[in-house]
Amino acid sequence: MRAAVRDRYGPPSVLRVEEVPVPSPAAGQVLVEVAATSVNLSDWETLRGSPLYARIGGLRSPARRTPGSDIAGRVTAVGAGVTRFRPGDEVYGDNLALTGGFAEYAVAAESALAHKPGGLSFVQASTIPQAGAIALQGTAGAGPGRRVLVNGAGGGSGSFAVQLAKRAGAHVTGVDNAGKLDHVRALGADEVLDHRRQDFTRCGPYDLVLDLVAHRSVLAYRRALAPGGRYRCVGGSVPALLRVLTIGWVAGRLTGRHLGVLAVREGPAHFEPLARLVLAGEVGIHVDRTFGLDDVREALTHVGAGRARGKVVVRIR
Repeated sequence: MRAAVRDRYGPPSVLRVEEVPVPSPAAGQVLVEVAATSVNLSDWETLRGSPLYARIGGLRSPARRTPGSDIAGRVTAVGAGVTRFRPGDEVYGDNLALTGGFAEYAVAAESALAHKPGGLSFVQASTIPQAGAIALQGTAGAGPGRRVLVNGAGGGSGSFAVQLAKRAGAHVTGVDNAGKLDHVRALGADEVLDHRRQDFTRCGPYDLVLDLVAHRSVLAYRRALAPGGRYRCVGGSVPALLRVLTIGWVAGRLTGRHLGVLAVREGPAHFEPLARLVLAGEVGIHVDRTFGLDDVREALTHVGAGRARGKVVVRIR
């Protein structure tokens, strides 16, 4: 089979597409013929090995040669003990534990996958698992009369989060670069901010902040929150995350605010609710661009450079 592989951390140029053996599913695993794999910011981070947490499992070199986690495709074989799937089933899921999505075949744990709804294409289904889980959990608590801010609103998770918060009745502010602000407005945001020109921590206060690119100080984040407000970050620089985990918890408690890192729960139970909302027409999927497997380096570069409006997808077949 053809797969995008790398032997070290680095820029997209370390990836190459070559022929490798088709993997075999172990007990509790299935083999998926991959039709589409969406690109997440986590794929960019694990490719480069930066921030440092992206090297978990392989400090000096990648633990797995082929990146890519959000897959959609057809089951071709199942390992011992698998009961939920059989060959021919159409599936999708976040294969973050095993990755391998930028390839014609990938092995995934049975527990990571769900049956793909017939109303979604493979490209559409691949956009949901990781970004959907982050958006659903990151906007929990949004509602009428609440002021919600999403930093990184124009990307994959952010595009879902803006729609979910708006659907809940909140007043939504989206923050991203100037090139994405029209996209964020189209998603339903009430206000938009260009992060290069405006400091959102001085534009509040907000009842809920979902920060997808944390890099500021704890004091700035605390300043952005209304009393009783909640700040949750997913991704960002290691120093910023550590400050939120330590100083942020104390500073928040002392001032009646809640600052923390969002511990994203994975698996079908945490992304299928978004698929149902998409099928009901209540949330839209926004695919910025699709690439072929031979262009996976360009796909990752597009996301890593912060140019993607919504999701980027690699069509494997």
